Amino acid sequence: MSALTHERAINAFVQLGKKLTNPTDILGNAFYSAESANAWFTQENIKKSILSFSEMLNPDDLASWFDSVKINNSPKKVGLILAGNIPLVGLHDVLCVLATGNIALIKLSSADDKLIKAVLAELVKIEPAFETKIEYVERLKDFDAVIATGSNNSSRYFDYYFGKVPNIIRKNRNSVAVLDGSESFEDIQHLGADIFDYFGLGCRNVSKIYFPKGYDIANLYEGIESFQPIINHFKYNNNYDYNKSIYLVNAAKHYDNGFLLLKEDESLTSPLAVLFYEEYENLEAVDHKLKEQSENIQCIITKSPLTVNTFAFGQSQHPKLWDYADNVNTIDFLNALN
Repeated sequence: MSALTHERAINAFVQLGKKLTNPTDILGNAFYSAESANAWFTQENIKKSILSFSEMLNPDDLASWFDSVKINNSPKKVGLILAGNIPLVGLHDVLCVLATGNIALIKLSSADDKLIKAVLAELVKIEPAFETKIEYVERLKDFDAVIATGSNNSSRYFDYYFGKVPNIIRKNRNSVAVLDGSESFEDIQHLGADIFDYFGLGCRNVSKIYFPKGYDIANLYEGIESFQPIINHFKYNNNYDYNKSIYLVNAAKHYDNGFLLLKEDESLTSPLAVLFYEEYENLEAVDHKLKEQSENIQCIITKSPLTVNTFAFGQSQHPKLWDYADNVNTIDFLNALN
């Protein structure tokens, strides 16, 4: 079989993007069995993730992205330890490895061990040259490089086991929003997606919000009211009830609209069903604080003129191909393996 070229790889990814516009058709049984295996993976959230990848794999963005891709004619084996907090969260890493002509040794998360296989099976149907580039493993061995995603705790083990080869090791990150009081009702509605998509389980979900001093919390709660049905999901509801009871027992000041708790806290990492907040008097001070905490932040959602990289309201879970996790350019890393 002839070598994979940029043109063939781009065409395959474009065709995959088109196929992903019909999630239930392309994934078949995997679409439904994934929810049976993981209650967080509702059909709505699986579809949302698949359609996000469909948006990502559009012809214009792929052509632009591939300008930076170098196909390795001496393929390296790249171990991938994938997360499973939201559906298909590790697919972008796999696509990066395949785009560069390298071999993906994929250690799937037990929380998401069906969807990625189903998507990649469709990619192989489109472009059979990828078949020899994909290998599923229970344990990584004989690898030339590693991309591992996990928690702050697991990252210490990753450093120990994979520190001697080129690696990207990802830790916990959270996303934040900065309001300045000029937001419209629609802006806040869109912010609701940044908070609640995938139940708030992703690193791109907003877990902390910065309000200007004196901000009326009612504006936020009114804008996100349409997300109220999230409380009907039993696992989310359990988290909401648990955290609410802790705050009540401890007499901790908080706000409550029946499906999201708001608590003032300097931490970036809030429990599920809780949004931490801070008030500020000076936007420049917030800008400075976010720069200082950049290694712990994935996305910043705002319409304010900050000097840090930001996303528009509602866009945190719609990354482009070049919106790399932890702001580490995966393609540059893989190109360097040549």
